Amino acid sequence: MNRVPLLIDTDPGVDDALAILMAHEHADVAALTVAAGNVGLGHTVRNARTLVDLLGARTPVFAGCPSPLVREPDEDAAFVHGADGFGDVGFAEPAHAAEAEHAALALLRLTRERPGELTLVALGPLTNLALAVRLDPTLPERVKRLVIMGGAVTGHGNTGKVPAEFNIGFDPEAAHVVFEAFPMFDLVDWEATVRHAFPDDLYERWVASGDRRAAFFEKIFGTARRFNAEHERTGFIAADALAMAVALDPAIVERAETRHVAVELDGRLTRGATVVDWHRRLGGKANARIVLEVDQARFGDLIARALGVP
Repeated sequence: MNRVPLLIDTDPGVDDALAILMAHEHADVAALTVAAGNVGLGHTVRNARTLVDLLGARTPVFAGCPSPLVREPDEDAAFVHGADGFGDVGFAEPAHAAEAEHAALALLRLTRERPGELTLVALGPLTNLALAVRLDPTLPERVKRLVIMGGAVTGHGNTGKVPAEFNIGFDPEAAHVVFEAFPMFDLVDWEATVRHAFPDDLYERWVASGDRRAAFFEKIFGTARRFNAEHERTGFIAADALAMAVALDPAIVERAETRHVAVELDGRLTRGATVVDWHRRLGGKANARIVLEVDQARFGDLIARALGVP
């Protein structure tokens, strides 16, 4: 597998952390651009810096938008990830510093410097990317490929609004801007991540036999793991890791459907829902390759290697 050059927009977040570990193990990471989402921007930027320290990397970290484009969010995900987004472990202040440049401007600059080269992996709310698109509508022309973790394509979401998934529901207007701007993107939705959960005993073997990365992840995952157990989410659900696997190894995808996908902005009960024109009735041009099934063994191998499993 070739080392893909990646640009990662993220809101770390426990599951983001695993995806970022995977990226540094298997790819060349140009930068981490960071938004608010799972928790506030101060925490998500610090968590990105903590990960770069852990890895001994020099990956630049760019702080971005502290809130959605239009409305304040209904909720964050601190009740899953911990108040600091990393399980409230209490890590020391990271040495790696964030850059002064805003994340949206960094997205524009890096794609101008490397046109047609970078795969953009969006693991959180799409606020930074939407702002960048509004500043420069030609951005999609410079991105080799866009992979988005977001949505719930048949309405089985994970937020207070039943059909909505967290990343899209946190900033629906941003998702609308991005979905309209990019002619095609890969969509890895919440439902796919649930279908591709791993058995708990396999996860436990990974963290028992891995290196310092596995030990780190086991520490930060405790709060989320308890939440999942209390809410009948069975197995190890590696949401952002699945999107990262698709970005790293496109051939991992075994089944996908290409459809037009839009975002509901106004519904009292459905704001933030991803609306898929499954039967091609609405006349919109297909803009998303919806990932439905991947090679689970290859997915697991990408995770295990990123945790240092021999």
